[in-house]
Amino acid sequence: MRWAPDARGRLERAAFELFAEQGFAATTVPQITARAGLTTRTFFRHFADKREVVFAGSEIPETAARLITDASADLEPMQVVRHVLHQVAAARFDGNHEQTAAWRRVIEGNDDLRDRDARKRSDLVRAAQAAFVERGETPLQATVVAEVGVLVFQVALERWAAGTGERSLTETIDEVSAALP
Repeated sequence: MRWAPDARGRLERAAFELFAEQGFAATTVPQITARAGLTTRTFFRHFADKREVVFAGSEIPETAARLITDASADLEPMQVVRHVLHQVAAARFDGNHEQTAAWRRVIEGNDDLRDRDARKRSDLVRAAQAAFVERGETPLQATVVAEVGVLVFQVALERWAAGTGERSLTETIDEVSAALP
């Protein structure tokens, strides 16, 4: 079993199960790896620490920045935001409502994870801001658009995770975006 495929996915599933069963703080990396049938060394090849199981490293900020810089040059900044949020939602969240809602509950139940969530939000804003500057926006415009975009994403994600999952995250992003003045 140790050499079975999808080590990262197995570690994520094992961690989530343990976090849900006994709480984040009480769960150790050796427990996660034992549940996944892998070694601790394998865990640290995929994650810096157990918090990174929840937050996917720098993958989301890097992806968002790449999508921003790759977006069509004829799109206005807020159109780029909507386009990028739709792509991220479709690729990472739509179809995973229950898992996302459960991860959000784990995060909300732990002060350390809420702090890490806030830092990850800040990382995402910085990555988006830099990408908008690269697209030619002024630093002020880039900062405002990045902050608004990440705010729309966070509000939509929380609303979607708290809901029934009947609507997609993409639809929820549109609803939140429509609420902007």
